[in-house]
Amino acid sequence: MSSRRVTPPEAPTLHVAEPAGAYHRRPTVVVDASVMASALFGEERHALAVTMLQIRALAAPHLLDCEMANIALKKVRRDRQPADKVATALQLYAELDIARHAVDTTAVTALADRYALSAYDAAYLWLAEALRAPLATFDDKLAQAARRHLSEPPRDDA
Repeated sequence: MSSRRVTPPEAPTLHVAEPAGAYHRRPTVVVDASVMASALFGEERHALAVTMLQIRALAAPHLLDCEMANIALKKVRRDRQPADKVATALQLYAELDIARHAVDTTAVTALADRYALSAYDAAYLWLAEALRAPLATFDDKLAQAARRHLSEPPRDDA
C-alpha cells in the first residue's frame, strides 16, 4: 500500500490596515497651571512636569492662558526673574499643543463649593471629569479633591 501525503489548504491570511494616526495618539491629560509653570519656569519637579507634557495630549480650561500670564508677571515682579527668560518661557508655552475648553460655570461652582476649591481649580477638575481624563497637578488640595471626585462612577449626564 502506498501512502500519499495530502497537504491541507493554506489558511487565509488576516490583513489589517490601520491609519498611521492611530499609532501616534497619546492619551489626554488635563494639566493645570502648577504643572505648566514647573515645566516652563524650571521650578521644583521640573523634570516630572516636562515628562508629563511630552507623553500626553494636553487639555486645559481656557483660563490656563490667564493663569500663565499671571505667573509670568509674578516671576518678573516678585521673583525678579529676567524679563527675557520669562518671555522665552511664554514663547514655549505658546508653542505647546493644548486643547483649550470652555467650562460649565454652574457645574464648576458646584464642584468648588463641594470640595472647598477656588473656581479656577474646580474648572480643571470639571474638565477632567468631562473628558474622562486624568488631572495632573502639583496642588495638594486639588489633587485630593480629584482623587475623591474622579474615582466616583461617571454620572449619566457627564
